[in-house]
Amino acid sequence: MWFNSSIRQAPKLSKILLSNRHFNCNSLTAGLDLKTFNSKISKLMKNGLVEEARELFDEMPRKNTVTYNAMIKGYFQNGFFESAVFLYNQMPFHDIFSYNTVICGLMNNGDVKGAEDIFERMGYQDVVTWNSMISGYVNNGLMDDAVRVFNQMSLKDVVSWNSLIGGFVKNKEFHKAEEFFRIMGFRDIVTWTIMLKASLEACGLVEARKFFQDMPIKDVQAWNTMIIGYLKNRRVEIAEGLFQKMPEKDWISWITMIDGFMSNGRIDNALRLFNEMPRKCEKTWNSILLAIVRNGLVKEAHAVVEKSSLSGIVSWTNIMKGYFDAGEVVDAIKVFELMTSRDTTVWNVAIFGLDENDRGEDGIKLFIKMKQDRLPLDEVTHTSFLAICSSLPSLNLGKQIHAEAIKAGIDRFISTSNALITMYFRCGHVYSALLEFYSMASHDTISWNSVICGLAHHGQAEDAIMIFEKMRLSTVEPNQITFVGVLSACSHAGLVEHGKFYFSVMRNEYFIQSTNEHYTSIVDLLGRIGRIDEALNILRQMIVHGLEVCASIWGALLGGCRMHKNTAMAKICGEKILELEPSNSGVYIILGEMYLASGMKDEAEKIWLRMKNAGVKKQPGCSWVESSSGGKVFLSGDKTHPEFENLSCVLNLMYVEMEVGISRVPDEHILGAPVLSGTLEI
Repeated sequence: MWFNSSIRQAPKLSKILLSNRHFNCNSLTAGLDLKTFNSKISKLMKNGLVEEARELFDEMPRKNTVTYNAMIKGYFQNGFFESAVFLYNQMPFHDIFSYNTVICGLMNNGDVKGAEDIFERMGYQDVVTWNSMISGYVNNGLMDDAVRVFNQMSLKDVVSWNSLIGGFVKNKEFHKAEEFFRIMGFRDIVTWTIMLKASLEACGLVEARKFFQDMPIKDVQAWNTMIIGYLKNRRVEIAEGLFQKMPEKDWISWITMIDGFMSNGRIDNALRLFNEMPRKCEKTWNSILLAIVRNGLVKEAHAVVEKSSLSGIVSWTNIMKGYFDAGEVVDAIKVFELMTSRDTTVWNVAIFGLDENDRGEDGIKLFIKMKQDRLPLDEVTHTSFLAICSSLPSLNLGKQIHAEAIKAGIDRFISTSNALITMYFRCGHVYSALLEFYSMASHDTISWNSVICGLAHHGQAEDAIMIFEKMRLSTVEPNQITFVGVLSACSHAGLVEHGKFYFSVMRNEYFIQSTNEHYTSIVDLLGRIGRIDEALNILRQMIVHGLEVCASIWGALLGGCRMHKNTAMAKICGEKILELEPSNSGVYIILGEMYLASGMKDEAEKIWLRMKNAGVKKQPGCSWVESSSGGKVFLSGDKTHPEFENLSCVLNLMYVEMEVGISRVPDEHILGAPVLSGTLEI
């Protein structure tokens, strides 16, 4: 009766113990409480609740070695390396489990020397201790030390052998793995599975399949290993056959086969298998859905989502994004409006999707609605809106969102700063772009590229090159886009030798593969200064190396021919472009103008007639003008605008001012660290 009474009172006593460190109870009850507390600490640590475990540990009136061991193991599991070592050193007594836990933890954190010191100081090492040392050496790539410790062991179990053989396989020393496998006495299923993986990597599918068939015992992991091997080699039918023959399947079996179907474009099979799957999860469902969308089957995916009970906010977001990617903006907005719940990510996808489909004005309206509804704006929201400001371009809106970013405290994020730099450059405000760049705590590749390309776009070639040289001195490596900016800067400024030098640096120093954009820039550079033959020689080299000469490269050469009145070569370039882009109205117009200028009126009339017969029309120019009352759009040749007469009068006055030599002083800009007398006005 007394024993049963003690059991019933244990929870109550536990609470008392937590609140009174000096409470004394009989040894049986104390033992029960310690066991309960130790178990609680282990559970908290397994769930990542380190602080809660630490509080419970501090409040415990009594602790034993198991208590300390549970805390130390938990610290290691959750990455609190220093706390684990500190507590180990504070322990009044170490048992074999304490030593083994710390050795394993030190090895996993790369402190091999620390683990070796503890191992050597131990009075007694059991087989777990030795195995921890072998496993630690293997994980740290020290196979010679692993073999040395293995050979010193007086008693080896199957774990010892498996750890060493697995290490050889991991380091691709298959012959040594096979050597130890042959002399091994007892083999378990883990041993056979390790060697099956080795056979797959070293010998290929045929030998691995033979090894698999000869295995005396096969568990689900062995079957999964073989299926993965076939899927990696795109042998989907054989993998599916093995999957169907499996005597037992685990969750990994189903996911592996579903992923294999998706990666090989067998979406219908993946969907069928998912429906057969006994234990479904939303994450897998959304992976399949995303694969369907990425294969261009957005409407089919939409139909599937409508019927599935697993479809949530992530599923609908993927459908909306799929419609945006396909250019089906109306359908995307319908999905957005029908969603019963929308988080910040949903709004971000909608704003970004509208901008990508040239619907920036609608994106702005959505952003304003988002603010009116007091929804949280994150880093992606601000960068998406800045992208709209860049593409419109709209400096006033960009400045407002810059202020919003400062208020939200996300203006120091690299992605936000990069978006601000791009926005300011595209809106023509070089000073603010550079100010933002130099105020950043650190730069990534996009930061440097944005400045280099922005300066190149504004004709400041020397400044762009100077920034590029600073980049080369930093820890950030240039990429393909970097050299597009540098070569473009050289092209616009006519810096031929610089351009040729950097083109060589790109290929021979940074080993970056030349793209069409790079060739376009170098051809444009040579064409601008009249070195048409040299530019044409680059095109010949591309053809020899099996590279396709795209329309933009022929266009760059055409531009050079136009500048230097090389009508014969211009005709060749124009025809090449029209083969690739028959609706390119600009080519027809350039050729017509060149024929007329060369006195070839008949040829000019032929090219214009050809343009008419092809149904090609010149797209009217479009201008944006921002004022305090908002933005206004003007189309070339359109006289229907209500303020057309007033604007024409202002333009005429500007022409008069330019003729008498009055010009506006350009905004001052900086290239070093800025020194300002005031603050940035936003």
